[in-house]
Amino acid sequence: MLDLVGEYRELRAEIEPAVGRVLASGHYILGQEVTRLEATVARYIGVPHAVAVGSGTDALILGLRAAGIGSGDDVVTPAFTFIAAAEAITHVGARPVFADIDPLTYNMDPASLEAALTPRARAVVAVHLFGQSAAVAEIRAICRDRRLVLIEDCAQAIGADYDGVRVGGWGALGCFSFYPTKNLGACGDAGLITTGDAMLAERLRMLRHHGSRMPYQHEIVGYNSRLDELQAAILLAKCAHLDRFNAARRAHAAAYREELSGAPVELPHEHGRGTHVYHVYCIRVARRDAVREALAARGIATGIYYPVPVHKQPAYEPEFGDVRLPHSEQAAREVLALPMYPQLDGERIELVCEALRGAL
Repeated sequence: MLDLVGEYRELRAEIEPAVGRVLASGHYILGQEVTRLEATVARYIGVPHAVAVGSGTDALILGLRAAGIGSGDDVVTPAFTFIAAAEAITHVGARPVFADIDPLTYNMDPASLEAALTPRARAVVAVHLFGQSAAVAEIRAICRDRRLVLIEDCAQAIGADYDGVRVGGWGALGCFSFYPTKNLGACGDAGLITTGDAMLAERLRMLRHHGSRMPYQHEIVGYNSRLDELQAAILLAKCAHLDRFNAARRAHAAAYREELSGAPVELPHEHGRGTHVYHVYCIRVARRDAVREALAARGIATGIYYPVPVHKQPAYEPEFGDVRLPHSEQAAREVLALPMYPQLDGERIELVCEALRGAL
């Protein structure tokens, strides 16, 4: 599915000196590397502020906290995604409310979002799944009309845009993950939050550092979610290659599309409103599990993102198990992710597609 070692080999001459620079500095938490990373990502997304934190999940939790979301509030988020968005909502004391997806893009359907809104709704966490932006202009319009806080979960989509504005630049807050497998990945957990609001940015910096702006002066109850200098230095080394690597992913997606033309599978759909950066390349296929087993027998790794919608997960089913979200539930039965990473080559893509055609 991935070749993280291949990426390291390609960038080794830049990563290792960056690590050595940090080790030699003796400054390992919230130093110059973090400050530089925040400025670099803010500039890249096109927003005034970025705050680096310990993980993508922390970004969501701190973002919700900074926006004042808590007990008694409902927050709408899609059911077909990783559990982190719902977890973050639960952790701040709010209640997740699940919306269905557009079956073509796998992103939250704005009509389902409107239908899911409750009198207690205070915020929306819109996930940009698989590398393509959700219909964020339409979602933002709903949030404005209903006076809801829009938080973007950009964990899988750094570099993607919608109508020319990069994800992370639409909402009150944009939450990014730099988990190692992401398009921009650290060598461990790492995350970041973007915002155009200076007061939100200041509150986020307090929240990540035990609620403190000055040593041993704690104005609010916060967290320990400080991105370390080593991860920031590694991410800075990789930032310069992000657009090139995303372009490679798009080229691989085009090769898959050509090789699989006419095959009885549903290929990824691009909505045409912005750049898809293909964090994963998900097809839809009947007999998904049998096809996956046949590919495994040929030595080809695949993934299922995601086999269980969040409202059907054991952690949430007691409350939401009776909710029916047909597009999310069908996608969970049919999606299959093929290998996708920048260092993938045409020979491997041909091998995967030949094996897939034989398994159908």
